[in-house]
Amino acid sequence: MLQDRVEDVLRARVEDATRDAPEPLAAAMRHAVLEGGSRLRPRVCVAVALALGDPSPWLTDAAACSLELIHAASLAHDDLPCFDDADLRRGRPSLHRSFGVPVALLAGDALIVMAFEVLARETPRAPRQVGALVSNLARGSGVPHGIAAGQAAELSSNDPCLRMRKTSALFECAAAAGAIAAGTDPAPWTAMGRLFGEAFQVADDVHDVRGGLDLGKPSGRDSALGRPNVAISLGLDRAQAQVKVLHRAAMEAIPPGARRDRLAEILDACVESS
Repeated sequence: MLQDRVEDVLRARVEDATRDAPEPLAAAMRHAVLEGGSRLRPRVCVAVALALGDPSPWLTDAAACSLELIHAASLAHDDLPCFDDADLRRGRPSLHRSFGVPVALLAGDALIVMAFEVLARETPRAPRQVGALVSNLARGSGVPHGIAAGQAAELSSNDPCLRMRKTSALFECAAAAGAIAAGTDPAPWTAMGRLFGEAFQVADDVHDVRGGLDLGKPSGRDSALGRPNVAISLGLDRAQAQVKVLHRAAMEAIPPGARRDRLAEILDACVESS
């Protein structure tokens, strides 16, 4: 099962990396990564690789792991008092509430470094692919169009499209990573990843406004913090319709000839609860 594969890889890599790390940093890193989460980004990566035959599963696993580490780091930093000051994440106290701000900040930093180390370890077996995966992950994480740039833009703008682009950056990166790991051109897959990321963000905005769904984090935060939110801008009905439009567009963007079954299952996940 796709979810089990991702969980097994993540647990093995994180436990290995934190075995000799000082406490409470090691505990904070495990808390950030191993305690819940939908794993949508690594699942997209693995599903794309499987759709292309997954000829190097060890490389696919490394790419998937690196994506979730970056995502977990972004959540650790996003929840800090200087950003969202969130009390909950994945149904548990957020990292800085559990371990304090300094340790949460360090844990996020360590996870970012670890994400690139996970890829670098595979260099002897696939140097060209690893190089492409590292570059792809850097683009999705940093500047000018990665999640770090998106977070900065979100702080100074009420445009909900900026948030959609921030979220879609790592989904686009995930789709490209699956193709790179499978030894094929990632370009045909980036549109699917981008559109799915946009659908996911609009669905998340809907849940933030509507509430009533246990997502492991408080609802109503966007309104309280004055953050951009598509559901606030468009209204719930139009935002929910937009989720379905983007989902359909993501399905149509899957390149011809690829196996669609696992991809369809993952893409459907973002609209079933919206």
